[in-house]
Amino acid sequence: MSKARMSIPKSEYLLRIAKIQEQMELEGIDLLVTHACECESSNVRYLSNFWAVFDFVGVLIPQQGSAMLLTGGPESYDFAVQFSQIDDIRIHPLYVETAAPEWDKPTDAYDYSKIFEEIGATQPIKTIGIANKNIIPHEIMKDIQKGAPNAKYVEAQKIIDDVRVIKSDNEIAILKEAYRITEQGFIETVDMIEPGVREWELEANWRSVAYKMGAEGTSYPIWVTSGDTTYQSLCKSSDKEIAVNSMVQFSVGAKYNGYCGNLCRAVVLGKISQKHEDMIKVALECETETFELMKPGVSFASVYDKFQKRLASNGFAGLNLYGPAHGTGLQECEGPWVDNRSDKVLMPGMVFNVDVWIADEQVGVRVEDGLVVTDTGIELFTGYRREIIRL
Repeated sequence: MSKARMSIPKSEYLLRIAKIQEQMELEGIDLLVTHACECESSNVRYLSNFWAVFDFVGVLIPQQGSAMLLTGGPESYDFAVQFSQIDDIRIHPLYVETAAPEWDKPTDAYDYSKIFEEIGATQPIKTIGIANKNIIPHEIMKDIQKGAPNAKYVEAQKIIDDVRVIKSDNEIAILKEAYRITEQGFIETVDMIEPGVREWELEANWRSVAYKMGAEGTSYPIWVTSGDTTYQSLCKSSDKEIAVNSMVQFSVGAKYNGYCGNLCRAVVLGKISQKHEDMIKVALECETETFELMKPGVSFASVYDKFQKRLASNGFAGLNLYGPAHGTGLQECEGPWVDNRSDKVLMPGMVFNVDVWIADEQVGVRVEDGLVVTDTGIELFTGYRREIIRL
């Protein structure tokens, strides 16, 4: 019999909201609004354990009192009642999918004018913080401004980011399981690689293993690509048959209870160009060096500068997209980014993907593994065949 999935207790969700409210008070923000759609639900899931399916979702956090969850339509309302760790759930008519029906089931609907009138009866709404503002639909933003036309609107994503960046013990345990599933899926798929197998067949096998192990989905739209498309940083598994004398790029990740695992590996069949061999070798060296450098108190800039130095010394300067690591958690790729554009330092509880991508206009490679920063160094989440895998 399988075991139940790990979960995060309601008390931890309430603590997250309380931490955000503390910072809101320091910054003079009376109300914070965040948003979720199907492709980006991380803020809302972090605060409520609810995520967007078809309809949009919003969370409102007043400086004092309980948070509120908004979604559209009776279907999403019932879904939220089952999973949301925020008890106050309302239906907002604009939080529906594009092709929403006219429901026969009556619902109590709340627009922002009605919501702000209710909240404003007990506390002022002079300054409203907007998180992940780049994904809030125009019509919803207009309704927010209509409900509080005299309020000051400020950027508030950093408040949530600063709370999310240090993972709890519960989060780390769930992340480890996400990476375990991700890695096992690769282990049970890599031996399938042979000439004539199609890229999508390899992805399908990985998915089958991951779902049987308890994955709720994927961390991103995963892919397997090969040959003349390995230079693409983002891709899609295609009908292409794996050919001899080619490299196969795996980019896979299992989502487990909302948290994202990830693993990227290069597999070589036969003989590839020396340039491509060198590219994979240097990517692996960069990843290993980054592991060795990462420990509490080390500056992001020093890790980034060493990465750039190694690329340059091997003739690959300018062939990367960004620094050697980025945060991860409820999104596979989330802040902070390890680069030299800030004075940040590594701290215990931070979780990263060391993500080394090198490519020119013909070939490329990505190697990627997850880790958590501990009190004394790092703990790796994955490690299977961190090498040029030859078949």
